[in-house]
Amino acid sequence: MSKFQMLQPALALVVWTLFIWVWMYATRLPAVFKTRPNFHKIKTGQQLRQVLPDRINWVADNYNHLHEQPTVFYVLCVLLYLVNSETSWGLTLAWTYVGLRMAHSLWQIFINYVQVRFVLFCLSSLSLILMCSVAAMALWAT
Repeated sequence: MSKFQMLQPALALVVWTLFIWVWMYATRLPAVFKTRPNFHKIKTGQQLRQVLPDRINWVADNYNHLHEQPTVFYVLCVLLYLVNSETSWGLTLAWTYVGLRMAHSLWQIFINYVQVRFVLFCLSSLSLILMCSVAAMALWAT
């Protein structure tokens, strides 16, 4: 296994997050120009949300979600790398987490049926919990 392989899923999720950032502005700016809201009356993001279509807001919501729980994922990837515990189990869990977060993003952006989104979130959380267990065992074994 390559020395840096544990960092690859972390980088992949960073790239995905930046892709969603571009997607957010590529959809949000045209929607703002199309709806032409009165910016003298709009003071908060919540007020802007009310004038934009839901589908436009879903991308921004997902971008925000990619800055919440994944921060724990990044720490775990670095921790596993630092303790030289780049096991195939830890790496598989890391890639599983990335895949589930990407599926969560696409589901939220295109369909946003909350029950399915919740299942995807729970599955990604489970992989994160298992990844944390691998990191804890590796750290206490050193």
